[in-house]
Amino acid sequence: MFKRDPLKSYPTETEARTIIRFQDCDPLQHLNNAKYFDYYFNAREDQVAKLYDFNPGQLFRELDTSWVVYQHQIAYIRPALVSEWVRIRSRIIHFTEDTTVTEHYMTDDASRQLKNVLWVTSKYISVQTGKRIPHHPAVMELLDAICEPHVKFEELVFTERIREIKNNLQL
Repeated sequence: MFKRDPLKSYPTETEARTIIRFQDCDPLQHLNNAKYFDYYFNAREDQVAKLYDFNPGQLFRELDTSWVVYQHQIAYIRPALVSEWVRIRSRIIHFTEDTTVTEHYMTDDASRQLKNVLWVTSKYISVQTGKRIPHHPAVMELLDAICEPHVKFEELVFTERIREIKNNLQL
């Protein structure tokens, strides 16, 4: 379970580098739209375990809790192509007592071209009841340590956020 080290600074953004697999592409050699989710979720799971020493499986077993996806917002900007190396970044941009919003985005390997942006809103639930519950204190501690502080989620518009991410890539 996550235990915050007061002497440690936690990165707010995770990054993974991966190659687009042939089996995940459509006949035009573009990453299949549904496969973006697999790439994002796998990259996030791997990086969260590595960077924060946090294992969602342990959370499920010890606390009998989980997150369920409530909503997605996704924009397909440029295709990710078969055998192309890409960078996948993710970060928590908002959380409340029972909700998280995770922002994922994919770029080319040089981080110059934005390919895709995804926002995932998840609700924290009791596995026993399937109902929303407040985050466990250790989970709140993790979210507080890793949430991106410079994002004002309440003021964000998805399309404007895409433009902002693109502009930051060009710096």
